[in-house]
Amino acid sequence: MPPAIMPPILCFGEILWDFLPEGLFAGGAPFNAAYHLKQHGAGARLVSAVGRDLLGEELLRRLRHWDMDTELITRHSGLPTGYVRASLGEKGDAAYDITASVAWDQIFVTEDVTRAALDARALVFGSLAQRSPFNRTVLDRILAVLPASAWRVFDVNLRPPHDDLDLVRALASRATLLKLNAAEAARLADGGAEQAGREERDARALAARHGCRFVCVTSGDRGAGLLHDDAWHWEPARPVTVIDTVGAGDSFLASLLTHLLAGRLSEKESLVRACRLGEWIASRHGATPPYDSSTPV
Repeated sequence: MPPAIMPPILCFGEILWDFLPEGLFAGGAPFNAAYHLKQHGAGARLVSAVGRDLLGEELLRRLRHWDMDTELITRHSGLPTGYVRASLGEKGDAAYDITASVAWDQIFVTEDVTRAALDARALVFGSLAQRSPFNRTVLDRILAVLPASAWRVFDVNLRPPHDDLDLVRALASRATLLKLNAAEAARLADGGAEQAGREERDARALAARHGCRFVCVTSGDRGAGLLHDDAWHWEPARPVTVIDTVGAGDSFLASLLTHLLAGRLSEKESLVRACRLGEWIASRHGATPPYDSSTPV
């Protein structure tokens, strides 16, 4: 008998070009997550938009080269393909200048998107694409048709000035899995600053406030934690030579989600696998390096 076809994981939001000092890389957190989900064998489908321009054509060409699904990416006639200028700090951390009024600010719900959502096992969405009121309405429509059993995975990505905390809190209350970094967790929990050792307290506060089954807090070179119901798991980071951190959190999320959905590993081991992959990505150029025999999947 042929292998069973797993329901897809939809990734909703931005696809764009990351303009890095080392070159141009396909990027955007939802796209990065879809790329890494595919590397794990998951049926990821990106719901996004590009312009009818050379940058959009090249993004679609790259995705097809990677054998990624492009059917749910619409071509926008009125807005250009998005891009981001990223600058890297001494530790490889990135700062972003994000262009406004681009194609992914208006992602359309086609019949194909609706059919895919009706059969999805998870929807991954972030906060950046919600800077557009148009996309907030679209996300509501997709969430409304998801199966009740499908995971709602909210990847917080606070990029000023696109960091409306009221909106983020409203979206968090609709999430099965809430993933955010330590600075974002502290800010959302009580308006405080990131501090080593407060990750569990913040995760518990956010879970109680928003009713999330899972809360994951990443803490860079300190490690990451996962709260499920009342159980807290923590995995310390391992030292790596960081080239850039672009996409490390997205690869982490893809690994964690894949293993949690599969249910073959414990929650602790799923967290460990996700940490190792995020570290590996940080030691490579760009968010979507090719996997090889050294990749910890």
